[in-house]
Amino acid sequence: MEANEIFKKVRRIEIKTRALSQQIFAGQYHSAFKGRGMAFSEVRQYNYGDDVRFIDWNVTARFNAPYVKIFEEEREMTVMLLIDVSGSNLFGTRKQFKSELITEIAAVLSFSAIYNNDKVGVIFFSGEVEKFIPPAKGKSHILRIIRELLTYQPSETQTDIAEALRFLTNVSKRKATVFLISDFVDRGYEQALKIAANRHDLVALNIMDTGEMTLPNIGIIEMADPETGRRIWVDSASKRVRDTYGQWWKELITNNLNTFRRSGIDTVQLYTDRDYVPALLELFRRRNG
Repeated sequence: MEANEIFKKVRRIEIKTRALSQQIFAGQYHSAFKGRGMAFSEVRQYNYGDDVRFIDWNVTARFNAPYVKIFEEEREMTVMLLIDVSGSNLFGTRKQFKSELITEIAAVLSFSAIYNNDKVGVIFFSGEVEKFIPPAKGKSHILRIIRELLTYQPSETQTDIAEALRFLTNVSKRKATVFLISDFVDRGYEQALKIAANRHDLVALNIMDTGEMTLPNIGIIEMADPETGRRIWVDSASKRVRDTYGQWWKELITNNLNTFRRSGIDTVQLYTDRDYVPALLELFRRRNG
């Protein structure tokens, strides 16, 4: 991609996503995520009506009177974007590729974060951790993230969500708001997800394309796995083949949703051919409920 073309694409994404962030998402983002990061401030004696969950039992035992911990909302948060750059995201049958939707959503979340004075960091992952951009503030930092999303060429094509979550746990010692953005064509990441969710405020954004979940009846076709490169010939005219293919997708989606539920994290499905604004706003409203 030529430098001039990159600049135009970055600028186009910036104009659209900054407007969305300013007009729609900034306030919703603040109410959905601000206040989740609380810093310990002091201990004082218990007053009637205080939340008993905040009783400091060590201090209470020492002075033989109930004391509670007081917390203050942290003035800034760290937002981490875990972005799947594996081969399966270079796919789209409708409006755009999944990778293009990921870029736009990452930009919206990043601009929403900096309007709320938060730092934004990024982890690109495929079958390995590809790139780590440490958290920082400012428009130039966000534009760098967008440029990287548009131009980065991953060294691997497969997906390992567990490895990305383990890396997050190692590099982010303080609690962060984490958006895991992927199509989740992967398994075996539940334990790593639970560990990360215990430390961070984790949200799963599931990127999907309607066309990849059903096999069209168009006769014998060659299919390629974008992550492994494996190619096979398939008789799509066979109802059994189409049903087996559709069932595989249903089981994958159900497994992912159950994994998110068991880990206690919020999730939303975002489609390449649909407006993502209502879905994200609904996610924010659920968190405020």
